[in-house]
Amino acid sequence: MVRMRSNVEAMEAYVPGEQPAAGVKIIKLNTNENPYPPSARVAEAVRAELGDSGDRLRLYSDPKALALRQAAAEVFKFPIERILHGNGSDELLAMLFRAFVAEGETIAFPYPTYVLYETLAHAQGAKIGSVDFDRDFNLPKELFGTDARLTLLAAPNSPSGTVYKPEQLRELAASLTNGILVIDEAYAEFAESNNLELARELDNVVVMRTFSKSHSLAGMRLGILFGSAHVVDGLAKVKDSYNLDRLAIAAGAASLRDTAWTAQNVARVKTTRARLDTGLKALGLQTIPSSSNFIFARMQNADIAAGAYRFLKERGILIRYFPARLLDDGLRITVGTDTEIDALLAALTEYLAKKG
Repeated sequence: MVRMRSNVEAMEAYVPGEQPAAGVKIIKLNTNENPYPPSARVAEAVRAELGDSGDRLRLYSDPKALALRQAAAEVFKFPIERILHGNGSDELLAMLFRAFVAEGETIAFPYPTYVLYETLAHAQGAKIGSVDFDRDFNLPKELFGTDARLTLLAAPNSPSGTVYKPEQLRELAASLTNGILVIDEAYAEFAESNNLELARELDNVVVMRTFSKSHSLAGMRLGILFGSAHVVDGLAKVKDSYNLDRLAIAAGAASLRDTAWTAQNVARVKTTRARLDTGLKALGLQTIPSSSNFIFARMQNADIAAGAYRFLKERGILIRYFPARLLDDGLRITVGTDTEIDALLAALTEYLAKKG
């Protein structure tokens, strides 16, 4: 049998949240998708790009994605030469690993967080400096002052939804001796603050955003990164040549410019998030204060949490359960529509009544 690199042979693949088959009727609250549609301008832009015949699809897309980056520069008031595009923020993470981390070098992140960080580290043959969060997901002091090539921090964090003050992250960036701070802001629009100014001011900070959550474009696979011109130029050397297709570039630019639509959807999600939090607490669950479009809620123990996941799935409601250390007593629940959340709370009430 032909063998791969030893670290690839030994590693576990990243496991995304369950995706039900097409046509299956289910309430999907497991992968933090937005329950509302994207801006109508997105469909208009895609139709315009296709034209009457779709003839443009025979041509390669713009490798520099200038239309998307220009829209981002205008909306975020950030220099275009300091913005990079990715096939989702996941691809941007992969670029960062390729550009900054040699085999045997160290990356750091708190645990538990986005599992892909660990997956990419194993694929690169990197050493992992993982530091446990406490039960309230406070920023661990052990992350400060390391020589890690990449220090990765999801802010808000997944699966907890916790956010960190910009002054905390400024201090963290200043303490790093040999690498950069990567702030993964997939859920930033649902929070009260963000860290874009740190990327503007500090050469060793990059901030990533995704279109999958607040822009309702998870199916388009779009992400953008903000950083210094030096970092962006280096990352561009290791990205795939035509990493965004023509339709994604057009869709992303249109969505960015419809700021009112995005703000409206974010506000709706935040309102329902508060309802969900209240409902879960009324059932006796312990919720972590969330600045994202999901809530992590702890139950009495791991058996009850795992049972709740199975019970809900049997009733056509998908949530995310992590059978992992520090997480196995909890459920991560995406904020859906009000109707979906009502169904979830009713099912949880039924389950807990059966448990006595």
